[in-house]
Order: sequence, then structure tokens, then C-alpha cells
Amino acid sequence: MTVAKAVEQLLPDKNLVYFGDVARTPYGSKSAATICRYARQDTEFLLNKGAKIIIIACNTAASVASDLLKAQFPVPVFEVITPAIDKALAESASNRIGVIGTRATIKSNIYEAKIREARAEARVFSQACPLLVPLVEEGWLDKRETKMIIRRYLHPLKHKGVDTLVLGCTHYPLLKHLITPRIGRQVNVIDSSTAVAEMVKKYLQNHPEVDKALATGGESTYYVSDVTDAARVTAQRIFGRKLELIQVDVEGN
Repeated sequence: MTVAKAVEQLLPDKNLVYFGDVARTPYGSKSAATICRYARQDTEFLLNKGAKIIIIACNTAASVASDLLKAQFPVPVFEVITPAIDKALAESASNRIGVIGTRATIKSNIYEAKIREARAEARVFSQACPLLVPLVEEGWLDKRETKMIIRRYLHPLKHKGVDTLVLGCTHYPLLKHLITPRIGRQVNVIDSSTAVAEMVKKYLQNHPEVDKALATGGESTYYVSDVTDAARVTAQRIFGRKLELIQVDVEGN
């Protein structure tokens, strides 16, 4: 939803179709094979709803399944990892970059590989933060326990002297107000949500034929695989308005 909000803000005239797999999250604790299966089903659902561009708004799915989706589906596929890396490299002065994410994202080693590929002298320090997604989805955004867990997760990265920190999960922007003071306000904190929205906007400016194919009117439709009280509260917190969440079943697509 943080990615959807960023896309809404940067491309307000475009119609947006969102799918949030509430019933099967978190993806970060699943096997690669399961994540790929879910990502394929999610994409097929969105294409059936008329999507002409796919944004993988999940670092875990992007780290595991982006190559598969790009190879299998004949539409532009964007993911949140590449734009976040580009922004991190642009802002890091010391080439000491920290990454936090789910276990699956960190285990994939995709951030370190892509950063080192782009800049061989860069040092990447990664930290899995498996408790943060459940805390966000539970709405524990200002709890003392959440602050203590974030401090514990960030301590190794702070000790390494990183000057840039990539929020390698699209849940984490909701905790940015807690992360920034605990990693150090002098550290650049990279939000992949805004980074991918900026990349999509630039792509459409450079590909007018794709831009013209997109439906306009600024209508957004939000589908989820389960409607929970926590999802409603989180949606309202992110968008600043009440959203209609439409429950659908993508199993079997």
C-alpha cells in the first residue's frame, strides 16, 4: 500500500488496480517456490483486471520472482529493488550501505549483488528484521516493544558506520519515524516506495506509446485476499482516507 500511495501521488490521473495478498502474508517466511507461485497468481489476477504495467510492490517477491515474471508476462514489470539501489548509490558518500528486509529478501543476497555489480568498491551490510512486518500489520507503530526491537536490529548496522540505509521492505516506511532516529539522523534512509513510483513516471515519459495505453481518470481499486480490521486500519493510516477493500480469491489463477 505504501507503493500504491506513492504511485497515486506521482501519477494521479492514472487508474490503479491494487492487489494485497493479506491472507497469505508474510511472504518473507515462505520458500522461493511458494513465493514464485503466489507472485504468478497475483500477476495473472491483475492482468485479468486490465493492468498494462505490473509493479511488484514487495521486496520479498521482487527478490525471488521478478525475473520469472518478466520472462513470463508480456508487459513492463517494475520492482522496488532496482530504484532503491539506484537512489542509495546516488546518496551514499562513504559507499557503506545498510539494508534491512525480511529473511527471504536478505537471504536472496540480491541487494548486495546488485550494489556490488554497480559499484565494486561499495560495502553492503544486511540485516534481516523478521519481526517488523507482523508489528506493522498489527498496528504497533509506536509501541515501546517496537522501538526496542528496531534498536536491536539496527545496532549492528550503526556499528558498521553506514551512511545510507535501504528500507528493503515496503512495510518499513510506516516505521521510518522510528528507524531514522535509531540509525542516526545523519544517515540517508531510502524508501523504495517513492523510488519505484519515480521510476515508473520517468518510464512513461520516455514511452508515450505505453502511457497512451493506460486508462485514465484517477480511479483506484483495491483488492485483497482477506479483509481484516488490521488491513482496514493500516490502509486508512497510509492513505489518510477510508478505502473500500474488495475481497477476492486468486487461488487457481
